[in-house]
Amino acid sequence: MSDTQTSTPSRSDFADMLEASLATRDLQEGSVVKGTVTAVENDFVVIDVGLKTEGRVPLREFTGPGAKLPKAGDEVDIYLERIENAMGEAVLSRDKARREEAWDRLEKQYEGKEPVTGAIVGRVKGGFTVDLGGASAFLPGSQVDIRPVRDVTPLMNKEQPFAILKMDRPRGNIVVSRRAVLEESRAEQRAELVGQLAEGEVREGVVKNITDYGAFVDLGGIDGLLHVTDMSWSRVGHPSEVVDVGQTVKVQIIKINKETQRISLGMKQLQADPWEGVEAKYPVGATFTGRVTNIAEYGAFVELEPGVEGLVHVSEMSWTKKNIHPGKIVSTSQEVEVMVLDVDPEKRRISLGIKQVQRNPWEIFAEQHPPGTEVQGEVKNITEFGLFIGVDEELDGMVHLSDLDWDRSGEEAIQDYKKGDVVKAKVLDVDVEKERISLGIKQLAGDPLEEAGGIKRGDTVTCTVTEVTTGGIEVTFGDDTQVKSFIRKSDLSRDRAEQRPERFSVGDKVDARVTNVDKATRRVSVSIKALEVAEEKEAVQQYGSADSGASLGDILGAALKGQDKGKE
Repeated sequence: MSDTQTSTPSRSDFADMLEASLATRDLQEGSVVKGTVTAVENDFVVIDVGLKTEGRVPLREFTGPGAKLPKAGDEVDIYLERIENAMGEAVLSRDKARREEAWDRLEKQYEGKEPVTGAIVGRVKGGFTVDLGGASAFLPGSQVDIRPVRDVTPLMNKEQPFAILKMDRPRGNIVVSRRAVLEESRAEQRAELVGQLAEGEVREGVVKNITDYGAFVDLGGIDGLLHVTDMSWSRVGHPSEVVDVGQTVKVQIIKINKETQRISLGMKQLQADPWEGVEAKYPVGATFTGRVTNIAEYGAFVELEPGVEGLVHVSEMSWTKKNIHPGKIVSTSQEVEVMVLDVDPEKRRISLGIKQVQRNPWEIFAEQHPPGTEVQGEVKNITEFGLFIGVDEELDGMVHLSDLDWDRSGEEAIQDYKKGDVVKAKVLDVDVEKERISLGIKQLAGDPLEEAGGIKRGDTVTCTVTEVTTGGIEVTFGDDTQVKSFIRKSDLSRDRAEQRPERFSVGDKVDARVTNVDKATRRVSVSIKALEVAEEKEAVQQYGSADSGASLGDILGAALKGQDKGKE
């Protein structure tokens, strides 16, 4: 072969040389390579990456926040998807190049906990899409700002810092937060401002927000809490009663927490303390007129002057109304007269009483109804131990079971009464301290024992048989007032053979001797046998004895004759 032939390459030789030339370049599909813009035609950018043919990239891939449109001669990073497609063109992507470049950069910033720059470019479910210079990230709605943002339009397509919360390159997920950056910046600013404040200092601020427990006041870049209890010395129902949003107020810095950077503010501290000298202004025992400001389960608060309140405990509201809600005795804003019961300046407490400014109704009743006075009232309640009778509009008296009837048991006598009955009773005792009124119904009729002539042991009484039982006979005795008693079988006669209840009939008159009088149990014991023994003893003493030789029959006969002569 000649030299001429060897210097003229064939078509196959040219192809081999081209492949060899391409092999010397580091061009791999799926990587980012350098390219040169050769032309911008319509909506495409033509880029030469040193391959057989050039690649065409849509112009829109070169647009975006902060991006510049390319021109011929510009060198750009481009993503090589395929060296050659079916048309023989290189398949290139500027978006994927930017994405790969961005991921490398973002991973370094994420590891270094550095903020990244991006722009909110769209809205998706639950949040927004953020372009981080080629990489797309998700911004949750809760991470847009420190406070909820209604309109995000001013933030759209505007480059601003974000903090990366989470990265997952295999899945292509990035979660960012704008709020974290704002909070960090705010914390730095807040720490600087807190260092400029001092406790006790007086400053002006603007009310930014009002809650149920207080108001937040802007002190010039930092907020302090003005608690509702520090707004006024008087009771404040809601902070909106004292301040309004946007209002400029003068406050005192009460406390600064360096660790949490929380600032407590006060308004009432700039006013005179109404509790100073409160003991002299409100001495114990003095009466004042106040306004009911609040009602609780345990009592009512009464304002004596702005900033000074006292508590009327429920037990000090009424002499007669017990276990009742304070709201049924007084109402909010009502003017009431109260008496000072106790003052504790250190604890800022004043105990007041309403009932003390009125006379004790128990004392009034005791004065008007001494023991023995007869009263009339309605049966208010019936219990297992007696009756409660209303003796006036407010007071009740009690009739104990033992004071219902002289003869019957209380359990039996109480069956005669029902709620609502109007009955009469006698006042037995009034205990003002214990607030008790003792009444008696049986006392209206008098004591049968006393009216029976003052019966005592040893008296002989004539009894009338009212009932005959197997164990004895029931009898009554007395003239105007009948006293009941029961003569047992063994007391019916001295003679055992005569101790038979059946030999008596209802209505029979028998003489018997009183053997016992128990006033506590209201029982009088009588015995025919005891009377016979007593008469026999008396007869023996008067008419003879065993030593005289007279028989018992002779003695009794003489005694009977003596009685007959006495009757003549």
